[in-house]
Amino acid sequence: MARSKEFDIDAAVDAAVEVFREHGFEGTSAQMLVGAMGIGRQSLYDTFGDKWGLYREAVRRYAQNEGHAHREALLSGPKAVDGLRKDLERTIEDARRGCLGVSSIVEFANEQPDLAEIREKAGAQLSKVIREVVIRGQAEGDIAPELDPDALATFMIATFSGIRVAARGGAGAAQLASLAELAMRAMR
Repeated sequence: MARSKEFDIDAAVDAAVEVFREHGFEGTSAQMLVGAMGIGRQSLYDTFGDKWGLYREAVRRYAQNEGHAHREALLSGPKAVDGLRKDLERTIEDARRGCLGVSSIVEFANEQPDLAEIREKAGAQLSKVIREVVIRGQAEGDIAPELDPDALATFMIATFSGIRVAARGGAGAAQLASLAELAMRAMR
């Protein structure tokens, strides 16, 4: 009879997300993972198959959580531009911590189809929400009506990524705030 899991899988994956955010896939050892997750090596392998299986699950979890946080911020303001600004501010506040989505692109590009699929799905969902917010902002008169909502969604996602990379590279709070302000100006 198989033994039941003696640990909280969700909590373990959340702990792994934090390790991978900080160190990436290659920079993370199995020992770092089991230490952070509070489990034994055998439990890691029995549950996730290997480090790669855990990494995929961590990227999936991160994409879900980050997508939810973006959506909440984007839809939070009384006006569409308020939500866009809040999401930029939220990204800046969290930018010093690694972004698992960005780091998975940097480490693996599209060479790993399973990761590319996770990122593609998350990106499509985020693009859809941003596009809806942009269209609302255009109807409210705060975003230039001649700008393509799909192009602005792509631009905003690139801006979120750029802010995170700049922060990890040492950009200060004023520099990050100026990136957000330039993004807001680009929509007028």
